Amino acid sequence: MHLDDLIITAFCLIDDMLKEILANRRLRQRGPMPLLADSEVLTMEVVGEYLELNKDKAIYDYFRRHYSHLFPAMAKVHRTTFTRQAANLREVKRHIWQRLLQDIPKDEGVHIVDSMPIAVCEFPRANRHKLFREWATYGYNSAERRRFYGFRLHTLVALPGVIVGFVLAPAHIQDTEVVESLVNGQQGLGLLLGDRNYWSPRLREELEKQGVWLHAAFKKKSSGRDEEVGWTSLCSRVRYRIETLFSQLDDRYSVKSVGARDLWHLGNRLIRKVLSHTLAVMLNQSLGNPPFQISKLLT
Repeated sequence: MHLDDLIITAFCLIDDMLKEILANRRLRQRGPMPLLADSEVLTMEVVGEYLELNKDKAIYDYFRRHYSHLFPAMAKVHRTTFTRQAANLREVKRHIWQRLLQDIPKDEGVHIVDSMPIAVCEFPRANRHKLFREWATYGYNSAERRRFYGFRLHTLVALPGVIVGFVLAPAHIQDTEVVESLVNGQQGLGLLLGDRNYWSPRLREELEKQGVWLHAAFKKKSSGRDEEVGWTSLCSRVRYRIETLFSQLDDRYSVKSVGARDLWHLGNRLIRKVLSHTLAVMLNQSLGNPPFQISKLLT
């Protein structure tokens, strides 16, 4: 798929879904209509994220310089106006993301839950950092074996590897405390796989009441050898998928780069990245490519 084809395809999908979502309500109650259509702004955001343009200024500059023939109103729109309009469409992005999930073929019976750290600054500067002072806390990054200051992004992933739910929480909150928030509102989750951080008999009992069977390894490797062997054989076949997903979110979408000064704009950046990744997976599947090889989307 050529980049022009990707932009046009994304625009058509987003424009159709936006009309469906706003069929019986108005997005703006008063004031003049923006020069750029909302579907145009959303398209530039989503495609820009896929192209590794992870900041509003980078997206604005790229499309104004190279694609003014597809978005002629960009020549008349200031960057701050573009950024403000994009941020105000945060909830619209969430609705479109949920609508896309309905069209993606996925395994409804097996899901994976995991989290990744998002540091708001380097650890030595944490005690002097002023942004997110009321929300960011200290946590532990087990992969790098060191403490960090910031948040954790908790994700719920359906096979073959699409995000169906996510929660941003302060870094000190344990993974087991967020699972119930992730599964609320989800239908027919079935089997839920997690690593050692999700081992909790109480949580397992609570989730079983909702029809969700949590399967996690014991907290310590020396405990429960028989059950741990069963967990390893089952999880090893699907666990790599969420590791690949996290690698894409970090490398292509720079999800660990905060790039915001408040929770509202941070939330907008996260939903934009998740929406872009979900759309890339869907279009990749439609082309017959493996869903995780989203780099093959462009030729």
